[in-house]
Amino acid sequence: MPSGLLPLMSAALEAAFLAGREILEVHDSLPKGALIAAQLKPDDSPITEADMRAHAAISTALDRTGLPVLSEEGAGHEFAERQRWSRYWLVDPLDGTKEFINRNGEFSVNIALMEVDGKPIGPLGSAAPVAGVLYAPVSDLLYFAWKGGGAYRQESATRFMGSAYERALSAERLPVHHQRSAFTVVASRSHPSPETEAFISRIQEQHGPIVLTNMGSALKICLVAEGTADAYPRFTPTMEWDTAAGHAIVNEAGKQLIDLTTGEPMRYNKASLVNSNFIVQ
Repeated sequence: MPSGLLPLMSAALEAAFLAGREILEVHDSLPKGALIAAQLKPDDSPITEADMRAHAAISTALDRTGLPVLSEEGAGHEFAERQRWSRYWLVDPLDGTKEFINRNGEFSVNIALMEVDGKPIGPLGSAAPVAGVLYAPVSDLLYFAWKGGGAYRQESATRFMGSAYERALSAERLPVHHQRSAFTVVASRSHPSPETEAFISRIQEQHGPIVLTNMGSALKICLVAEGTADAYPRFTPTMEWDTAAGHAIVNEAGKQLIDLTTGEPMRYNKASLVNSNFIVQ
């Protein structure tokens, strides 16, 4: 087990719950059915008050670990600076902002602990996730994992107290056996693509009739990790902070997140933080 991982896991869990509390305060402040106000960032993606409040809560909690924090809503870090990091946090304070605006519950807090992966540095990255926390505030559903410690799913997560290790003792270890009669694919609710449709057609040719589930945010990755779904293909742009926490969970559940450019597990800390197309399976 990498040095000092359990205390860092506990810090990440605390940060995720603090962010979830901030998100729910905004989410629950409006009447049922009302849309949440948002602004557009320079890349035309939406941002809300909840994104910024969650970012502030996570940054404050993780700053105490002494590790750099690379967050979607934080200040940018030059590539040369990031290349000097041997260990850092990679954070999406509110993944699935479009789902949050629509108030369908399919959004999450994503926190990953990253380390240099020991492979030759290349244009497709130099780091890998060694721990991940993914928390869905509306359903109070938590997924978490650390290298060598397993992957876990916990309902009513805020009712439990204790360290990451103590929490794992009361959680459900992944994957979980599910009785399914058909191959199940999970796809993005907000980002469909012709390539995804073509992938689904190929799967149907191989497996016959399939079950297709649409969902927002990185929760799709966790459906594969827990065994509810067999595959999650992604052929539209994502960022490193969208996938890293889920990737850590998938790894410990015995599954893979594969970069379709290389056919190998996704790497992180690239000059551009945009991911390649990938499949989780």
